[in-house]
Amino acid sequence: MKKSTIWILGIVMGLSFFSLIYLQVSYIDKIVKMRNEQFDESVKRALMAASKDVETAEVDRWLREDISEAEKRAWEQSSQGDGVVRTQRFTVTSPDGSMSAVELKTFTNKPAILPRAMISRRHGLRTIPQASYSQVEMIKNRYLYQRALLDEVAWQMIYYASNKPLEKRVNFKNLDQYLKSGLVDNGIDLQYHFKVIDGNGKEVYRCSDYNEEGSESSYTQPLFLNDPPARMSIVKIHFPGKRDYIFDTVSYMTPSIIFTFVLLIAFIFTIYIVFRQKKLAEMKNDFINNMTHEFKTPISTISLAAQMLNDPAVGKSPAMFQHISGVINDETKRLRFQVEKVLQMSMFDRQKATLKRKEIDINELITGVINTFALKVERYNGKIETDLQAKDPFIFADEMHITNVIFNLMDNAVKYKRADVDLKLLVKTWNEPGKLMISIQDNGIGIKKENLKKIFEKFYRVHTGNLHDVKGFGLGLAYVRKIIQDHKGTIRAESELNVGTKFIIALPLLKK
Repeated sequence: MKKSTIWILGIVMGLSFFSLIYLQVSYIDKIVKMRNEQFDESVKRALMAASKDVETAEVDRWLREDISEAEKRAWEQSSQGDGVVRTQRFTVTSPDGSMSAVELKTFTNKPAILPRAMISRRHGLRTIPQASYSQVEMIKNRYLYQRALLDEVAWQMIYYASNKPLEKRVNFKNLDQYLKSGLVDNGIDLQYHFKVIDGNGKEVYRCSDYNEEGSESSYTQPLFLNDPPARMSIVKIHFPGKRDYIFDTVSYMTPSIIFTFVLLIAFIFTIYIVFRQKKLAEMKNDFINNMTHEFKTPISTISLAAQMLNDPAVGKSPAMFQHISGVINDETKRLRFQVEKVLQMSMFDRQKATLKRKEIDINELITGVINTFALKVERYNGKIETDLQAKDPFIFADEMHITNVIFNLMDNAVKYKRADVDLKLLVKTWNEPGKLMISIQDNGIGIKKENLKKIFEKFYRVHTGNLHDVKGFGLGLAYVRKIIQDHKGTIRAESELNVGTKFIIALPLLKK
């Protein structure tokens, strides 16, 4: 699959996932807003109902008090003889044949304006049939009198009720019941706190479990809507659990968003794996191409040397024979070394390499590697300088692998030399507390900063264009790092483009 196709597929799927998440979040937001509006409307209706209940209770109290007082005065006047009492008795036969007795007492004060009639029924009275004209007149007079009392109560309420202290106008326990009943009737069964504030802004009541938490989203309602604005008292209510109550209605959406995020992460990881596998495939192809070139050189050299040995003139010259034999031996070692690196790297993915450790003098080991490598450096008009200052050069390590590490780093210096500058290598050793330090520095092409962090990755090679003049598999530095780490050491690189590269190795000293 082409890289562009993967990118297009990834972008389309990514946009689809993000759109799905956006739609889910938008849907949840709309549901929350709708639930908030429904909640606010329900609370407002409940508060309005509670306000009407408070007003009704006050009117009922006024009526009972005033009418009772008026009736009491009427009886007192009649008992003191200040009026005339007239008594009339009627016997009435109902349609079903039953007999009913009606006694009508009429009290008339002096001077009499409105008659006060008291109708009492004796035992056995079931229905009131159509009475005589006098009865109707008496009842009419009583109605006019009671209406006059109601008008008087209404006027007193308008002028005097709002002047009374709020504590005398409102029973706060009943107010709590009105609020609870109104909320339940509107579908809200939720804990609430409330307080009452009078027209002067003074708090006159607060429920026992009142808590200020969540009061920023409180609701207010005037208790008496007909009071003058200057004396308007209000009830303030808030719900500490409102937020949880609202979000509980959309909690079923939470798993769907979580699953969508999981799918999105899985998709991103899948795309990452696809790109990584594609990159590995490209690096492996590059590895195969470079391996072919890397193996071709020693094979060609060995083949050429073998042909030269067939020349009788070579056999007559011991020096020439020895030289050709040495070339064959060197190229064979080089070929074997490359094959060994490939085999070692295939082992690293499964387990650690088997190390045959022993006491090694690193200064001596480096000197031996330099003597062997000097001929190769001299081919490029280069030279190797040494500064082996380590006074304690002994480490416990695998001689073959450490030798390969030093050889690999020096071989990289040859591969990545600058064409217009003679190669120069500087190998140093020194001691730090508990460590043996080794540095190999060259004056080659250097490495860019963005590539410096990746050079120790398996199959990674710094891009040099579509050229094969720089041979290798991208395994050398990965092999070096693996060996150093298995020896409990560290390796790092310092480089500057077109100036050179320096590798610094730290290995633990031999414990004596």
